[in-house]
Amino acid sequence: MEEASESKLWSLIRRMFSSRCDAPLEEVIREASEEGEIKNEEVRMLLNILRLHEKQAVEIMVPRTDLVCAEENDTLKEVAEAILQSGHSRLPVYRENKDHIVGLIHAKDLLQHFFENKDVSVQSLMREPHFIPETKNVRQILMDFQNQKIHLGVVLDEYGGTSGIVTLEDVLEEIVGEIEDEYDPPRPQEVQAMEDGSYYVAGRTSLDELAEIGIYIPTEQVETIGGYVSHLAGKVPIKGEEFSDELFKYVVQEANTKNIQWLKIRPLDS
Repeated sequence: MEEASESKLWSLIRRMFSSRCDAPLEEVIREASEEGEIKNEEVRMLLNILRLHEKQAVEIMVPRTDLVCAEENDTLKEVAEAILQSGHSRLPVYRENKDHIVGLIHAKDLLQHFFENKDVSVQSLMREPHFIPETKNVRQILMDFQNQKIHLGVVLDEYGGTSGIVTLEDVLEEIVGEIEDEYDPPRPQEVQAMEDGSYYVAGRTSLDELAEIGIYIPTEQVETIGGYVSHLAGKVPIKGEEFSDELFKYVVQEANTKNIQWLKIRPLDS
């Protein structure tokens, strides 16, 4: 069954990019979904790919305030401790403050020298940083990452200061949703019915999935419940904020600077 699904998906992709196909790509994708050629999850990913150019680096980056960095005069032991505590395999290296990123340190480069007790400086192991303007679109960032074989870019504001970083994982999550690794704690089910009649829902849950359990949200502007509530708010809300439409009340339970991770949905008539 999986092979058949993949075959249909690639058949659709070939059709989308065929010179004989004059229909808008989103229309082709939606028609294929209605005809049962591809699954809802595949529809979401394909639409996300088409919309990558609509998002900018500033919208998906890890902001400066959340950055874990090394200082260029740190010892290898200090950098190793920062890598272990953060769980990151790459750290930006700054001079004086985070507005002056001068390089990147990779865990694998560090480990080659750490246990040899050699007098090696952080500067000697640094790699050149890749800089990205805040306004660069995500599709172009992905192409740059592929062409230059890099996994991390430093995002600069209009004055040349550090605004944040964008990683390859950040870009891929715009296509497939949140990526969890082996160090992430287990996540609960994405839709949980609560005793009080409300639902505890992951922000990445598709509106189609919610419709299957009776939560109908009539909109064609977004694909996920997190995107819908952000659209209602006109921004990415913070934890504790509440919003309502004609049918439901939405309470944000978890969110970061990029998206809503968990929220509670309660029917207004309950």
